[in-house]
Amino acid sequence: MITTIFSKSRPFNYILVTALLILCFFLYQLKDVASIDTGMEIATKGMLLLVLIASLFISNFITKKNGLSKDNTFPFLFFFSFLILFPTTLGTSTLIISNFFVLLALRRLISLQSLVTPKEKIFDASLWIFIASLFHFWSILFIILVFVSIILHVARDYRNWVLPYIAFFTVAIIFLLFAFIFDKTLVYNLLEKAYISFDFNYFTNKFQNIALSIYVAITALFLFTQILTLPSKPLIHHNSYKKIIIAFFIGFAVYVVSPDKNNSILIYTFMPLAVMATGYFEVNQTNWTKEATAILVVGLSFLSFFLQL
Repeated sequence: MITTIFSKSRPFNYILVTALLILCFFLYQLKDVASIDTGMEIATKGMLLLVLIASLFISNFITKKNGLSKDNTFPFLFFFSFLILFPTTLGTSTLIISNFFVLLALRRLISLQSLVTPKEKIFDASLWIFIASLFHFWSILFIILVFVSIILHVARDYRNWVLPYIAFFTVAIIFLLFAFIFDKTLVYNLLEKAYISFDFNYFTNKFQNIALSIYVAITALFLFTQILTLPSKPLIHHNSYKKIIIAFFIGFAVYVVSPDKNNSILIYTFMPLAVMATGYFEVNQTNWTKEATAILVVGLSFLSFFLQL
């Protein structure tokens, strides 16, 4: 039933998943409802929810606009499923905002395939990534994907190699001016998080461990399928799929090196993995296998969500 519903792009699918995200978001916020006692905090939570919904739509737009999926809403569904698999993600504002800017960067980098206004796309993507790093420092690793994209598409023009540095200095100057005028501690807070940590002793309960194990298993299935079926994809889209795979590994690297580690940091891998999951369902011709996998992924995500509330 799940594959039948989401195998087509219908308004109902978007409404259903958006409604489920809103419901899950409010259920998670009810845990700390006592701490939300001002209008400003309520408005902040509302804005955070809007950013999450926008992230869903951007991820779906990237896949459809660039030919990474057929006319279906699987990217929408699986991005949502991964979000609720780790419910703490729904309350981590810095990661939600940072990932939103990374998605904006990915949108520009993957559309670089068309070779239309490449310089603007390279600059925009670099700018979004450096802005994302202000909210979670190690998301700056996604700048690697900018240089990979330059190599894949426009390496011959030396000016393209300079653009990421211009974007860096643009963000740095604006951030420093803002910090010195309004709050000098912003610089200190950013630098305080600019260190590498390989400490994985962060699990507070067994359900977090179970959720991570489920995610690893899901990742292994979809990543292996994506790599295995890449040669059969249309040649024009090969570079786009390569960027999706590289983006996943960069997102995982962000999780590995980040201090104050928790499962929520895996948010950077959700969109790339949602694209790979979509690829799995599009190449798999066995209906019962697709249905069983979809039920398993979505069902385990909801189970994990309610166990961690």
